[in-house]
Amino acid sequence: MGYRIKEAFYSLQGEGFHAGRPAIFCRFSNCNLWTGREEDRANAVCSFCDTDFIGTDGQNGGSFKSAQALAEHLLTLWPSQTIKPFFVLTGGEPLLQVDQNLVDTFHDFNIELAVETNGTQKAPKGINWICVSPKANAPIILDQGHELKLVYPQKEVMPDKVADLDFEHFYLQAMDTDDKQQAAENLQAAVSYCLENPQWKLSLQTHKILNID
Repeated sequence: MGYRIKEAFYSLQGEGFHAGRPAIFCRFSNCNLWTGREEDRANAVCSFCDTDFIGTDGQNGGSFKSAQALAEHLLTLWPSQTIKPFFVLTGGEPLLQVDQNLVDTFHDFNIELAVETNGTQKAPKGINWICVSPKANAPIILDQGHELKLVYPQKEVMPDKVADLDFEHFYLQAMDTDDKQQAAENLQAAVSYCLENPQWKLSLQTHKILNID
């Protein structure tokens, strides 16, 4: 099986449990909840996505014929010979492409592996950290993992609907928007909900605050 990668880069994790941790981000092409084309946004299941995941033309992107080729490519971006590499597989929807062979190959290279997924696909065994971000009107097939990160508010999937799922950590992340007033209101609503419901922790998009990838 080959793998199509939009982009790959070295940065700090900006969100959730691992915020601030250096990682190689590998963004897989394509998603099952939106085509990525603006003309399709209004009718998409996930209409608020702010990510370009079409094609393979991003930095360090490309098509890779094997899991080993992809692993070797990504490892060139890791700066340390002594610290275990940490990869975050994202998208788009990475689990459309991430298979057992890829996970096993990454582990053969001593890579610690995290995935950020919309939860509509099953995950291969052995992923070290699973972060699910449910989307309104999409089925939650992957209903257990390490971290549930809910973009808030989504009228069709509010926190109480997912609070009983089998995750170790629950995060609310305020929905971002170009409307600064609405973005501020979303943030305040997320803060208030966390204070009223201490099962939930606030996730900030610190990479946007720091203006880094």
